[in-house]
Parts: sequence; C-alpha cells; structure tokens
Amino acid sequence: MTLSACDAGAGKLEGEEVIENIERAFLFAGARSVLASLWTASDVDTTDLMASFYRNLAAGQNEGDALRDAKLDLLKQYRAHAMPFYWAGFTLVRDASTRMQAGKN
Repeated sequence: MTLSACDAGAGKLEGEEVIENIERAFLFAGARSVLASLWTASDVDTTDLMASFYRNLAAGQNEGDALRDAKLDLLKQYRAHAMPFYWAGFTLVRDASTRMQAGKN
C-alpha cells in the first residue's frame, strides 16, 4: 500500500511507544506494508522515486530493498543536485506478523 498524500506517515505520539497515524490504520485493516511520507514531498522527485520503487518491485525485490535502491538511484541520477529532503521522508512500515525476506534481489 502506498499513501501518496504528503505527511501521511506523520502522526502524534500516543503513550511511550505508539505513533497514531493513517499507516497504522491500514496495517490494522490488513495491509502487509505501507509506504508513506513523513513530510511534504516534491512531486517531481516523488515521481522519480516511485517509478524506481515499482520497477524494483517488478524485478522481484522485497519492499525494503526496493525503497532503499530507489533512493540510491535518485542519488546516482542527480548526484550533486540531489535534494534528499524532498524524497528521503518516505518510510516503509510492515506488519510485524509477516516475515520479510532479506536480500531477495
């Protein structure tokens, strides 16, 4: 599940360990993982990030590796002009009851 609205991953701290946000609602509803942004993101950079992310998923990578590699692709593509502030806020949250396969590339 990808939440494309800005700040969809942000939330307020509830108690000592829980942040209430829309990601959590989707996980409770049965989503295996949720990709969302913690702050406002650039449309251009987000488009490039998501294209790379979904290309990596289609190539067989798990969600975590696909997101990491998509971010690294942006750094390679834009080099000195890379502006991580506009896309680094994307985080992936997984349902803790599912097992993630590491290194499946």
